[in-house]
Amino acid sequence: MNATAVVSRPRRPAVRIVLVDDHSIMRQGLRAVLEREDDLRVVGEAATAAGAASAVVDARPHVVLLDLKLSTGPQADGLDLCRSLTAAHPGLGVLVLTTFTEDRLVVEAVQAGARGYVVKDVDTTELVRAIRAVSRGESAFDARSASAMARTLSGSTVDRERLTDRELDVLRLLARGLSNREIGRELFISETTVKFHVGNLMRKLLVSRRAEAVYAASKLGLL
Repeated sequence: MNATAVVSRPRRPAVRIVLVDDHSIMRQGLRAVLEREDDLRVVGEAATAAGAASAVVDARPHVVLLDLKLSTGPQADGLDLCRSLTAAHPGLGVLVLTTFTEDRLVVEAVQAGARGYVVKDVDTTELVRAIRAVSRGESAFDARSASAMARTLSGSTVDRERLTDRELDVLRLLARGLSNREIGRELFISETTVKFHVGNLMRKLLVSRRAEAVYAASKLGLL
């Protein structure tokens, strides 16, 4: 009687995380919570912007969990850090974890390059889900932050009529995660033309990143 071979699936590499918060007790608590998950690994910590920049270079994380208030700077100095980190490391996912709930800061964080925004009283399950989503290149917001984005977008002058049919075509393909080259192949247009349309639709949606465009469009009912 032949034994049946059991083939196990290879385990995905753990999501590498750097914690940036000026309170050491907060970092310790986050580390304890996150490292209970088999697929999450805290590879660095920092309390300042300079420390965060060094930690990201040294540890090469997939995700930075970032507080907007760092000890020596202005009220939301984490925004500048977010902007500099995402500019220097394009593949890096920044997830803001903060006490601030102002609509303005949610939007500014996204404009600075953050992929997500959650408030510190979020439950552990939702935080872990948000980290995993950001590590995959997706957006992640808790209920309050998502509402803030929706309020801001609904108060803007963006509407369906401002996007051309071609821009809507490009937007739908962006939402499927296609690159400019792949969109060009689908629509039988050049990659340069795709870039032109992407730039136009982001300007009309008042965003600066592709992920923001998809999120904004979904909230406005364009997808």
